[in-house]
Formats: sequence, structure tokens, C-alpha cells
Amino acid sequence: MSKATSFRAVLPKFAPVAVVDIGSNSVRLVVYDAMRRAPSPVFNEKILCGLGRGVAATGMLSEQGVERALKALARFGALSEQIGVGDCYAIATAAAREAKNGKKFITAAEKALGRKIRVLTGEEEARYAAMGVMSSIPGVDGVVGDLGGGSLELVSIADGKITTGVTLPLGPFRLMDAVSASSLTAKEIVETALTESGLLKAMKDRPFYAVGGAWRNLAKLHMLQSNHPLSILQQYSLSPTAARSVSILVGGMQTSELRETDAISKKRADTLPLASLVLDRLLALGEPSQVVFSVYGVREGVLFDKLKKEKRKQDPLLAGCWDFARRYARSPEHENELRDWSDVLFASLKLQESKDEQRLRHAACLMADIGWRALPDYRGTRALSLISQASIVGIDHPGRAFVALTIFLRYCGPRKDAPENFSTLLTGETEARARILAATLRLAYTLTAAMPGMLPKIKLTMTGDNKLRLSLPEQHQALAGEVVEKHLEQLADLLKCPSELQITG
Repeated sequence: MSKATSFRAVLPKFAPVAVVDIGSNSVRLVVYDAMRRAPSPVFNEKILCGLGRGVAATGMLSEQGVERALKALARFGALSEQIGVGDCYAIATAAAREAKNGKKFITAAEKALGRKIRVLTGEEEARYAAMGVMSSIPGVDGVVGDLGGGSLELVSIADGKITTGVTLPLGPFRLMDAVSASSLTAKEIVETALTESGLLKAMKDRPFYAVGGAWRNLAKLHMLQSNHPLSILQQYSLSPTAARSVSILVGGMQTSELRETDAISKKRADTLPLASLVLDRLLALGEPSQVVFSVYGVREGVLFDKLKKEKRKQDPLLAGCWDFARRYARSPEHENELRDWSDVLFASLKLQESKDEQRLRHAACLMADIGWRALPDYRGTRALSLISQASIVGIDHPGRAFVALTIFLRYCGPRKDAPENFSTLLTGETEARARILAATLRLAYTLTAAMPGMLPKIKLTMTGDNKLRLSLPEQHQALAGEVVEKHLEQLADLLKCPSELQITG
């Protein structure tokens, strides 16, 4: 049995594709289950080699960094073969692009990896970073900033299109060398480069999307300090004031202090103060409306660029939730029926549901059966944990909390107290909608036992005289019973209306 075949027993249609990213600071291998709209990482390994350390001063890649990188790449090649990777997109960025011995390194790197490596131009790096963010956050409109060890890419996106982009020598390694060779301070160097970039005006009063491992460490620290209920970094959002506050805090810490801080990677301790300075100056000068952290960047942009246009147009959230349904639900087709069934009910309720609220409801329907394998008393907490930590994108933290709470309540009952701290992410109105949807799903499962084919025959609507009516065909009236009546009454109670069970001919 081949490696890919053995994976297919667990992951349907498994056709692994990989991206190897050779950056100025880290070398990383990410293997995804398939080339599709919402690929799931099945293997992810990073080595902080520091290839770009000293490039600006010496013009050469770090000898120690080269040695570590080649060793890592040889391992990545062996792992790719072990997993059964087909297509592998290997890319190198600023350090390999700018160093005098960059070509020599790439030749050795290709031999170690066993694959061809593409050295990206600064413009390509910026474009792929933007495409990575666009692939994971629908409707992106703002400026993407991707900070690596050697460079900062800034790209403006408007109406779903990349408009302008620049590459600046503001990675921590480049800044270290620049400060050593100049009478200017790091702050002065950063401010001059940002001002001359011409992109600060594009940031004003628009979201800023922060990409890069150093900035993700800042987000982790803020999460820890604020006791944030979710641990997912993707689409973690902060006000510019809050983001500057944590940046200034880290910028003023000693390397020894940073190494002792739980949320901070010890290997980034010496570069993080400069990365913090770059973010602080960006926010101070650019004045964005908010800061949104994105885990998706260049690597995901490379894959997104390979997709056909029709695939790119798919909603990444719903594509990802459908994949979860295929892997976890007893019947994925039933989850699609839930979506359509809830459409009819919510249209009759006239709840003034926005398009984003509708897609979150659809996502919840697709995830509604993911806890069934757990023991009954633990299905709610199992579902809550899975959704809170799932590798799905296209959803912000309040949206994720809505879906997680909905499925938690679908198992535990719509009157169950919300998990601790979730109230900080949800408004009272949003929580009320989660309870209504949870009660709807709970009722549906008592009628179908999670099997497809029955829901399309059953109608659940709010009548013109404000009565919740469940209509069962006469040939299926045996499905009516105490549990169905109980769950119908629970939903009616949440809607503050009477209920009616109707048998139709």
C-alpha cells in the first residue's frame, strides 16, 4: 500500500501537495491534503535557520544558517516522499534573492530537497502574500503587510484586486545591519522607508492585515494578557491602539525577558523588538481602522494562484465546513438538507438576517453532527472544542464563537448557559440567534436520526398568525412523539410564540 493510499483511508480524495518556503529567518514545509479551495494542513514543520542574518552587512548568507537550512531541506525531501507528495512548490524569498552566494545556496538546496526551487522577486512575494490573505478572508479591502526576516511587503487590495505593492528592507535582520552601519536609529530608518513607500495613505481608515511569524507572536501575547476565549490566531482582530500597546511593550523588553515570556517563541526573542517597532510605526503613521492577523500568507497565496477561477470564487468557510461534514458527520447530505430546511424557517421568521449571518448559519448546519462519536454527555463540549480550534478560515472570532456555541447548544439544549468568556465575543442578539438555530437543529435530528431524505418532506415555518407550525406528511406521522413535541415547544418558547404539530394528507 502506498503512503498516499494509506492516507486516503482517513482523508477522502487525498492527493497531497506541499509548499516549501525558504525565508530569511525560517525554512518551512507544509503538506496539504489536496489542491482545493480550503486545503487542510496534514504536516507542518518549521526550522528557524536565520539564513538572512548579516546579509545586509556582508552580502552573504549566514554560514550556520545555510548549514541548518540544507539539513532541514534534506529532511523535508525525505518527509515529502514518505507522505506521498505529488506537486511541491518550493520558493525562496529575500535572503536567497539578495545574497551574493544566493545562487550557490539554491543549487545546493535543490539537491538537498530533490525539487526545483523558485526564487521570488520582491513583487511576486508581495503579490503572493496578498493572495494568501485574500484566499482566507472574503471581501478583503485594505493593506496587507507581510514581515519576514529580511523584508516587509506592503500591498493594497481594493474591490478584490491587488492595486499597488512594494517591498521594503525592513525585516529585523536587515534592520539590525542597517542600524549598525548608520548613524540613524531604527525608528528613523523605519519611518523614512515607510514614508517614502507611498502606501501609508492607502492604510488610513482601512483594515491592516498583519502577516508573519513575528507579528503572530504579538497577537499570542495579547491573547494571553486579555484572557481571550479562543486560541486561534487567524483573523484575530485588534484596535490600532491595542496593537500598538503590545508592540510598545515588547519593544521595550530585554531579550532575556522575552525568552521567559510564555507566548513568545524563544528563537524570535532577539528579533521581536525590531518587528514590534515596525508594526508600531506602521500603525502610528498609517492610521488603519483595525489590525487583523492572518496566518495565511505567501505559502497559501502560491496554492491559491494555482486554482482555477471558479474554485477561487468558492466561499472558503463553507468549503472547509463541507470537508468537515464529509469527515465527521454521519451523513453529509443530511447537513445540506439542514441548510435548506433552516432557510425556509428563517425566511418565515423575518429576522433580518444579513448575508454574513446567513453564511454562518449555513456553516453551523454543515458542522451540526461533528460531535456524534463522543459519549452523549460530552458531545457538546467535544463539538465546542473542535469548532473553536478547527483549521477553517473565512470566519472571524465572533463568527467562530457563534457556530461553536450553536452546535454546543444543539447537543446540550438551547437553554444551557454559554461557555465562560464566550459572551465577550457575542452580542445578546447574536447569542439569541444561536439558541434559535440550535433548537431548530435539535428538532431536526429528532425527526431524521441524522439520515437524509426526510427533511425535504417536512415543513417548519412561522405562520402569518405568529404560530410555529411543524407539518408532517400523513405517511410519516409515526415520527411524531413526545421528544419531537418537546423540542418543538423549546423552539417556540425561544421565539415567544405558540406551536402546532400538523399532519398533512
